[in-house]
Amino acid sequence: MANPWISLFFHLLLHPFSSANIAKYPTKNPQEKNPSPLATPPPLPILPLPSYSQLKWQQREIIMFFHFGVNTFTDSEWGTGSESPAIFNPTRLDPGQWFEVAAEAGVSLAILTAKHHDGFCLWPSKYTDHSVAKSPWKDGRGDVVQDFVRAAKAHDVDVGLYLSPWDRHDKRYGHEKKYNEYYLAQLQELLNRYGSVKEIWFDGAKGKNAPNMSYYFWDWFAMVKELQSSINIFSDAGPDVRWVGNEHGFAGSTCWSTINRTSLSIGNASIVEYLRTGDPKGTDWLPPECDVSIRPGWFWHKSQQPKELSELLDIYYNSVGRNCVLLLNVPPNSTGLISEIDIHRLREFRNAINSIFSHNLAKSCSVKASSQRGGNGGGFGPENVLDEDHLWTYWAPSETDEQSQWIEILGGDKGLRFNVIMLQEAIGLGQRIERHEIYVDGNWVANGTTVGYKRLHKVGARGLPMHAKKVKIRVVKSKGLPLISSIGLFLDPFLQL
Repeated sequence: MANPWISLFFHLLLHPFSSANIAKYPTKNPQEKNPSPLATPPPLPILPLPSYSQLKWQQREIIMFFHFGVNTFTDSEWGTGSESPAIFNPTRLDPGQWFEVAAEAGVSLAILTAKHHDGFCLWPSKYTDHSVAKSPWKDGRGDVVQDFVRAAKAHDVDVGLYLSPWDRHDKRYGHEKKYNEYYLAQLQELLNRYGSVKEIWFDGAKGKNAPNMSYYFWDWFAMVKELQSSINIFSDAGPDVRWVGNEHGFAGSTCWSTINRTSLSIGNASIVEYLRTGDPKGTDWLPPECDVSIRPGWFWHKSQQPKELSELLDIYYNSVGRNCVLLLNVPPNSTGLISEIDIHRLREFRNAINSIFSHNLAKSCSVKASSQRGGNGGGFGPENVLDEDHLWTYWAPSETDEQSQWIEILGGDKGLRFNVIMLQEAIGLGQRIERHEIYVDGNWVANGTTVGYKRLHKVGARGLPMHAKKVKIRVVKSKGLPLISSIGLFLDPFLQL
């Protein structure tokens, strides 16, 4: 019988440990862990995209306008330009009170009429004597713009300014080169003297009998960006924020942030419908701002009262709820304070918004979807629509899921009572959804076109709450993959009144 040890010796001698043999029988390092799967990248953006300052502006949702000047003392909306500076003498002017009101209303940016169409300047401009420097207020040593800026900083609210292009007082108006030089000089004063300005407001308003002259808007815009690069410029034509086309606070039921800027011009009445809806094929990101006054007029008038709460809420749904920022004007009175009746209405408005939207009923629900990009654990699951990030986390369906893209909120056996459905897109990667439908317990209840930053749908007969177990959002048409960042179900008790 052969010795087995001798056989093993000859086997090892004839079959040495070559690298090839070692490769056949690799050893495992006990310290080595299974490698983690690589993350799925986000989908490519759909151009155009918002800038950083446009994204921050969109998230403000409600901002405030303060119309204040000589019109406040003459019971006028458009001054003549012939008013004496002596009439400007507010006895209790306190921008600190304005910003207490603004902050309580949840406002993070407020705009002041530094100069309206009458040409009277609320700061002591060195280019005109038609200003607070010639008024009896503070013996001509006051500066409303400076007081406004200091109060804003004290209340952690950002500053915006309006400088009317139309000037009914200055004799240079109508002389194109001279007036444009004058206007540009005042722009430089405001943007150099008063610190950071987050929005500057231009419009094309002028009377039918105003002298015919051109404003050098693009020269002005270039100077504004040179002096303050992070500022948002508002006008009919942007370049950062566009007018919504009316002063009622309502956007179109279809409202795109995209538009073709080459089709816009300031003061052109023929483009208001285009401004209201935007353009799904637009090459520029130019989101809309809805301006409206809390009172019938833009300036304070003793005879006027603020809008009812129901009207303000309707404006909210049709502005913020249609992919816009609401610019709400609250005019100080002739003493220089916000009137108590306006403060009361603003408090009601903010309390109502908080009571409606502070509790998202969907947060307690489970959620499922037709598919998800990257599969389970890919980072784009439907659970993202219920987190607190409304921009950069989102549900994205699979690239292969082209026929039926949907996401569904499951309310459990007890169901949910709601009458408002909120949708938000991840607009940092572009505005994508072109058509969508909403089903409650399998029944169609609403449809819409685009979503944008925020879309609010009122559902239920006559505002009465629906009681349901399932809410499904179906994306019918989209530019690329739809990216839904947030879904909310809310109960609005004011719809039932």
